[in-house]
Amino acid sequence: MYKTLVVGTDGSQTADEAVKAAADLARSWGSELHIVTAFRTPRSGMGSVTGADLAESGAGQALAEEGARAVGLAAIEKFGEGVAAEAHAAQGNADDVILATAAEVGADLIVVGSKGMQGARRYLGSVPNSVAHGADCAVLVAKTT
Repeated sequence: MYKTLVVGTDGSQTADEAVKAAADLARSWGSELHIVTAFRTPRSGMGSVTGADLAESGAGQALAEEGARAVGLAAIEKFGEGVAAEAHAAQGNADDVILATAAEVGADLIVVGSKGMQGARRYLGSVPNSVAHGADCAVLVAKTT
């Protein structure tokens, strides 16, 4: 049915539920799965144990990206058996990173968790809401709360 799926994760339990749903779909359809983790670089003034400013040295971005990639790889390890899966890490807001990655890989389905779709947060631009409204492809909201 869908050949290229994208799902975002931050490594949380609810994100794991969305990744599991996406992996199960990818496995049953023989689809590619792209697992996306967004990160932000440290702000100026945040130092390392050596006293160097992480933001100015560029080391902060490398560390943040490495950590984000590790989250995606852990999700592949946990849920990716029998699935052609790839981890992506990119700087930015989660919704923007998910949408950009979906466009980059030509996704025809984005899977997002339902956390943040209820109450006042729903009106303030939650990730699932932003992805659902900004996607150029189908979006599946998996029940994760």
